[in-house]
Amino acid sequence: MITSLALSNDVKQQLLVHIYEQLEDAIFILDANLHYISVNSAYETMIGYDKKFLIGRPLGIYAAEFLLEDERTILQDISKHLDDDGFYENNFAMTSRYAQIINCKVTFQRISVDNETFYIGIICDISSATKDRQRVTNLLNYDQLTGLPNRKVFLSQSSDLIMESFQEVVIIRANIDRYRILISNFGQDKVDTLIKEFVERVDNLDLKNLQCFSHFGGDDFALLFEFCDAHLVRHQLDSLMQLCELPFTVDTHSVFLHISVGVSYYPKNGKQLNHLLNKAEKALHYVKQQGGDDICWYSDDLNNITLDNLQLESELREAIKTHQFEPYYQSKVALETGDVVGFEALVRWRHPTRGLLDPKYFMDAIIKYKLSFDLFCQMAIQIAKQLLHWRQLGFSQYVCVNADAAEFSHPNFLSFVSQLFDQYDIEPHKLNIEVTESSLMLRHASVKQQIVSLKELGVSLALDDFGTGYASLSYLQEYPFDFIKIDKSFISDITSNPTQRAIVKTILDLSVALNMVGVAEGIETEEQRDLLLQMGCQYGQGYWFNRPVSADKATKILSQ
Repeated sequence: MITSLALSNDVKQQLLVHIYEQLEDAIFILDANLHYISVNSAYETMIGYDKKFLIGRPLGIYAAEFLLEDERTILQDISKHLDDDGFYENNFAMTSRYAQIINCKVTFQRISVDNETFYIGIICDISSATKDRQRVTNLLNYDQLTGLPNRKVFLSQSSDLIMESFQEVVIIRANIDRYRILISNFGQDKVDTLIKEFVERVDNLDLKNLQCFSHFGGDDFALLFEFCDAHLVRHQLDSLMQLCELPFTVDTHSVFLHISVGVSYYPKNGKQLNHLLNKAEKALHYVKQQGGDDICWYSDDLNNITLDNLQLESELREAIKTHQFEPYYQSKVALETGDVVGFEALVRWRHPTRGLLDPKYFMDAIIKYKLSFDLFCQMAIQIAKQLLHWRQLGFSQYVCVNADAAEFSHPNFLSFVSQLFDQYDIEPHKLNIEVTESSLMLRHASVKQQIVSLKELGVSLALDDFGTGYASLSYLQEYPFDFIKIDKSFISDITSNPTQRAIVKTILDLSVALNMVGVAEGIETEEQRDLLLQMGCQYGQGYWFNRPVSADKATKILSQ
């Protein structure tokens, strides 16, 4: 049998006082005039004042005239609710004695004891919960690298603006060009720093009528504008493009960021956000296809261009499959004797309906659709067969074939070239591979080992279009080239332009010093040939000797 033990009033009072003092929640008691008459230890700790200081002071601690307007407003609201209802509850931020901002849940309740009115206040510190909510909100709505609104926020703000605006709303999509190349050269961390500096510069432009600047991630950005006339955004876009003309610095290197921009606007290009966004992205994609670093406003013509591109891709894949590509041969000549020492193989597309097409009609698309390696293999096999045929006829000329970074980076490139020599029994030095400076610049690290390995196989290497890139001398130092091809832009006016003559003479002297052979491209007159010969150039090619011809005609040239 359980006996109920009644607590004396003294014991009850002591227990309640103990609980009052030990509670983690801050508790205080006010008199009828909202002055402190008791506070617990938790409240002292939270607010930073001890009970001796607080007792007798008003709820706001100081007289109303010394309080901020927001604080006076809150106190008035508390007083009104307590007078009317005897109860008050709210969440707000309060400031401690030491200027610390505390997010609180505050509850007041009126209690009457022996006809006297008291108010008990309880304050719960919800700062950690508030911070957690803020952190989650930040993760959901803002890019963590740049602090900019993410795609979700951009879409929400754009949708709201389109529904509410009486003006024209401009949607802009922007990409940083060559983003992956920057990462491969400098690493992700340094490129992240570069992106943050880019964002800071854009923010400092203080673009007029900008409603939202958003980072979708990586190289991908979006901007939202509102104008009475959408074309007024052109000035803001000019400022954005000019910003990229100033260099950024990465590891003491000056780096220029270029951007591609696509633009659409409400209401001309559509009244629904998804349509406007798709059209801006279509315009952006068109700029990227054209090489980037430009602005494109959406028009319906872009749809036709897209269809044409899809058709071209289909035709190119069929051309690879059915072997429609073939090499045409342009002779390389010993300038002193006129003897043909070799050929450069230039690709042609024998299109089933459009006839024979030059590379300018399809080569950019070949690279874009990642068909470079397939085309290289198809060309190299035909060249190997031709070299074998010429050897059987008693000819010993070599053939040059072009290769770029896309081919060099393919994992099967080296094994394919090696097997080619075994399969067709040709000497490796009869196949020369010409590399453009742009290929070295774009994929410097991945290409170097392939070039060294090709040299070990016995393949002769030529640096094509010398002088038109960014770091020619460093490439000559790093790579084991056999030939330097002087770009035709330095030959075109060589007989009348002293500067061109000086450049060509310098390149020829350099090639001799480096134990390489200089080859002049684009020789079109006898005077150019004679001057080059006089300057010490041994070999050249150009229309003055012959244009690119089919394999049969190249064989006739050798026979003659």
